[in-house]
Formats: sequence, structure tokens, C-alpha cells
Amino acid sequence: MTAKWNVQHDYHSSANTDALCVHHLDLNLVVDFDLQQLIGVARLQFMRTISAVSLVLDCRDLLIQGITDSQANPLSYTMSDVSDILGQKLVIDVGEQVDEVVIDYRTSTNAQGLQWLTPQQTLGKKLPYLFSQSQPINARSWIPLQDTPKARITFKATINVPQGLRAVMSAENIPEMPDDGVFTFCMNKPIPTHLLAIAVGELSFQATGPRSGIYTEPGMLAAAVKEFEDTESMIQIAESILGPYAWGRFDMIILPPSFPFGGMENPMLAFMTPTLIAGDKSLVSTVAHELAHSWTGNLVSNATWRDLWLNEGFTTYFTNRIVEAVYGEEQAELELVIEYGRLQEEMGSTPLVSQTLPANVQDRDPNLAFNRFTYDKASMFVHELESRLSRAAFDKFLFQYVDYFSFSAITTETFIDYAKQTLLVEHHDKLTLSELNEWVYGQGLPQWFIGPTSSSLDKVELAVEAIIKGTPAIELQVDGWRVHHWQYFLTQLPLVVSQAVLLDLDATFTLTNSPNTEIACDWYRVAIRNHFDPVLPALSGYLCRIGRGKFVRPLFVELQIAGYQQELIDIYAKARPGYHPSLQVQLDKLLII
Repeated sequence: MTAKWNVQHDYHSSANTDALCVHHLDLNLVVDFDLQQLIGVARLQFMRTISAVSLVLDCRDLLIQGITDSQANPLSYTMSDVSDILGQKLVIDVGEQVDEVVIDYRTSTNAQGLQWLTPQQTLGKKLPYLFSQSQPINARSWIPLQDTPKARITFKATINVPQGLRAVMSAENIPEMPDDGVFTFCMNKPIPTHLLAIAVGELSFQATGPRSGIYTEPGMLAAAVKEFEDTESMIQIAESILGPYAWGRFDMIILPPSFPFGGMENPMLAFMTPTLIAGDKSLVSTVAHELAHSWTGNLVSNATWRDLWLNEGFTTYFTNRIVEAVYGEEQAELELVIEYGRLQEEMGSTPLVSQTLPANVQDRDPNLAFNRFTYDKASMFVHELESRLSRAAFDKFLFQYVDYFSFSAITTETFIDYAKQTLLVEHHDKLTLSELNEWVYGQGLPQWFIGPTSSSLDKVELAVEAIIKGTPAIELQVDGWRVHHWQYFLTQLPLVVSQAVLLDLDATFTLTNSPNTEIACDWYRVAIRNHFDPVLPALSGYLCRIGRGKFVRPLFVELQIAGYQQELIDIYAKARPGYHPSLQVQLDKLLII
């Protein structure tokens, strides 16, 4: 694939960053919940690297009402469609002297990067809610900009919201509420555009430590603070490995259930799904993951979406290290085995050509880069580096790598060149270039790779064997099982399970109504595969209540594969209006309805 494509080029942006590069954004926006639009002005400052008279920006469905220079002189511009995936290209004639443009615009009511919730869709039921999701290429749907990880920007913003609502952004947030509904923000460190984020709602704040805290609706605040009370410990562990936390604060906002991801690493304000609040801290590794991105992803970023594995692979590895330090080696082992199991499952259903670390999405939707290979195969690669070099030696490399590339975006090939100059020189007896290339460009896993194991799962395997032999569920020894034991148990069951066994398991362990979203999802997949119809009402409620893509996508696909066509149509018709627009687009393409 590398021969066909220019690996330095971002095929998911029309921006001419090689000629004119935007370095600062000033936003002044009014949040209009009646129109479901952001209305205002974006002021972009840019630098010339070569002589050019046009500034090319990315847009998606923005309504441009006028463009001027900094002295209010009108500038001519054209807007043209690029593709369904990329949106539009905005070309502004800036001549040879202009270094700042002022764009008067408003967002479309169907902006893919924004979700507008009615009061009834919130926990409090009183006030509306808005939140963004810019990654991978949806920032362009609410701000006209060079929407590529290669273009880092600083920004300031003034956000006007209705009385009683709070605005927060991926910047420094002030817990005090202004009297006039006008919030101001400043991010003075350059960030990739996919980390631009905004949320507006009835939000309360409570600290979880000296530099961390939670924003969420008042009715969820106490549970969220309790669930994530170990955040400061996680920050300290992360700093001990990769150096000082560079962003000042690590606050989190717990969003409504329609948020399509587990978490999003927006700097200074990580966005989190409420499905993580299990009451027992069993799912808080996602917090560790978003925190880890503060180094691998936010400091060192992927240059294109082909290179996403550099973000997610190192971060998934780093997450496991934080979990090990805070919650113990057994927990870290369990999570690593579950991770490996997810990878094996996806390997069985993915064409070999798509099983490399670089995601071959240059001519496809960049959302397809978010898969088990860019996360879990890449993590296995990083774990093997640690195993071969020793933890101490690898930590030294990791620290130097992050320090060397801080506040820059790199390609896969840049990483390999760096490894040639460092790892392959200092540890030439432990790792070869051909082995490195096999991991990165090879399809699937290297033949020599041995997957992770955990003795803690021996008891689960005995339980699976017992079920296969016909042992009643009541006789299984499940005392002390954590969520990951249950996940492993459900994923290790045979593909075909009898109705009687499913009924017995459900009656004994109330799996259909499990309060844990991870366990419920894995159980529903087993049930759908085996046409265990008693789960259908609960499944419908689950899919209408939760909008996290990790759960929603596989469950709808299972319904489709199992032939539940009418049920699929009915459930999707009810659930779709509550999903984030970006997830709606993905599911509309995925499902045959």
C-alpha cells in the first residue's frame, strides 16, 4: 500500500498546510438551542511557508456569510464539494500580504460533529444539552479550519450560552459561573484540530484531586466523583513513566449516554461516557486511557489517520501500565487477555490486507481506522518491545521518544526512522529491522508472537468446560469474579449454545438485566447468535438508552447476521434519533435496512 500513496500526505484534508499554515484560532460563538446552530465568527491567523495567494480550509455543511481580512476588507472565496466523506473545500483569496482571515458563519442543523439534546434526553430533564465530537474529521462541521492532525493551533474562544447553562471546552475551564452567560477560554499550547471540543449543559463541578475534577449533570456528580477518585494517583503514575503532565489540569466531563465513544482525550477536559460508572471501578481503565493520551496522542500525534496506531497502540499499552500500578498486576493481566481476545475475534472477520498497523484508509472513511489493529495489535507490539528490551530500557526509550516529538505530528515512517537511530542501534541484539517491519507492515500477528495469559482466568476456563459438559449454572464457582472474568466467560462460550443452557445462565446470573454495560453487551451477542428471544425487549431498551459505538455497532451487526431483520428495523427506528450524528452516518452505511 505504501507504493500507491504518498505517506506524508493527509488524504482526509483539502487544506494547503504546506503553503499556508493556520497557527491560531479566535472563536466568538452564540449557542442557539432553538435553531440548533452555533452562530458567530472564526478568526484564523496563518503563516506562509511558500509563496501562495489562496488559503484552503476544510468545511462540512457550514453556512458562510462573509469573509474579510483583519481590517474588515472583504475577501473573495469559493466553496466546492469534495466528497461525502471529506465535505467541502473553502478557498479564500488572500493575496500575498494578508495573514489573518475573519469568517462569519453558522453551523448546519445536521452538523456531524455536534449533538443537540432536548431537555427530555438529559438526566435532569430541565435544560437542553450540546456536545461535540471532532475526531477524526468532524471539527470542520462546526469550525472552518485546516482539519488535519498536521496543523496544530492555539485558540481562544468566547461562547455565549442561555442563562442557567455552563459551557466547557478543551481548554482551561473556570468552575465559577459568569452572570451574563458569556464564557471565555484559552488554550495556549498548540493542539491538533480533532482535539477541539465544546459542551454546553446543566453542569456541576467537583474536584477529585488538586489538578483534576468532574463536570457533569448534578444528578450524576456524586457517583462519578466516587468512581473516578483515583485520578490523581493515575496522573502521578503516568508522570513517573513519561515525565511531567504538560497540560495543567486533567478534568473530565461525563456526558449523556449518546456520546459515541468510551472517552475522548480532549486536552484539559477529557470527554467520558456514563457507561463507565459501574459502581465498582471495574471500567475505569478508560480514564487511564484518556489520561495516557495526554502524552501519546496529544503531545505526540499521528500525522494522518493512516498513522492512528501511533496514538492508540502506545496509549493502550500505557493504559495497562497505569492500571497495573494503581489496581495491581492481576487486573492488568486480565485486561490484556481481554484485549488480545478482541483482537483475535476481529482477525477472524477482517481481510488480511487490513491487518497492518498503518490503517489503509487513504481513500476511505477515516473512522475505519479505529479498529482492533490500531489499538490492540499495536499494543501487543509495544508490549513485545518492553519484553525484549526490559521494562527499564523501554521506559527510557518511551520517555525520550515523547520528549523528542512533543507537540508534533509524525508518520509511521518517521517512527521507524527514529527506531532505526535509537532502538535498533542500542538494542541491536534484541530487535532487528525485519522484525520491526514485520510487526508494522505484516498482516496479522508475527508467527513468533505468543499471546498474553492470566492464571486468574483458569477458573473461568473450568467454568466454560463445565457448561459444555452440562453442569447446571448454579454449580459454577463464580465467587470473586470481576467484570473481566465475566467478559472472558461469555466470549469463550461455544458459538452454538442451547436454549436450555442460555435460560439456565440467565435465570442464575440475571445476565439480560446486568447493570454492567460491558457484561450486558457480551451476553446479548451470545443470545442473538443463538436466537434467544427473551433478551429482545431488554436489548431494545439497551440500544435505545446507550449510544456508545463500541456496544451499538456489534449488536446491530449481530442482529443483521442472525436474520432478525424486522427487529433490526424496529429497534433502529426507535434508537437512531438518540444517537450522535457521526454514529448515525456510520450505522446508515453499515446496516442493510
